[in-house]
Amino acid sequence: MTEQHEEYERQAPRFERGTDGPKVIVAGVDGSDSSMRAAAYAAGLSRRQGALLALVYVQPVMSAGVALGAPVAETTDEIAEELVQQIRASAERLKGIFEIRWEFHTFRGDPYNGLVQAADELTADAVVVGASEQAGHRIVGSVAVRLVKAGRWPVTVVP
Repeated sequence: MTEQHEEYERQAPRFERGTDGPKVIVAGVDGSDSSMRAAAYAAGLSRRQGALLALVYVQPVMSAGVALGAPVAETTDEIAEELVQQIRASAERLKGIFEIRWEFHTFRGDPYNGLVQAADELTADAVVVGASEQAGHRIVGSVAVRLVKAGRWPVTVVP
């Protein structure tokens, strides 16, 4: 070998096992079909990348309901608990087939700001959300569009 070739061999990038992909993937869940598809997509991505899947439910803060004496917090806590139960059941069915590291987090606020807060606090490398199922969002803009426009993380929108 020539001296130049030996120098190149010493400095050439080596094949590396593993990934340089995302380490934390945040998926927004609210119980809707599109959010559950987004969670499934994010689970597959996290499995392939060896990333932590952070499933985030943003509990709405409804001050009008509280002013009228409605038990809003109890209702949203029940939704969060039902989501955790569904996710645990799914994870249990996949145990031994697919191993996924996951956590469930609850934040309070509107969906956009809650997901932004979650992604920041959890140091997300990617965010996955379901496409909005509400017709009005085509005009006003959905949470997904606002997350994309924020430009702080790669955002995947699952139909």
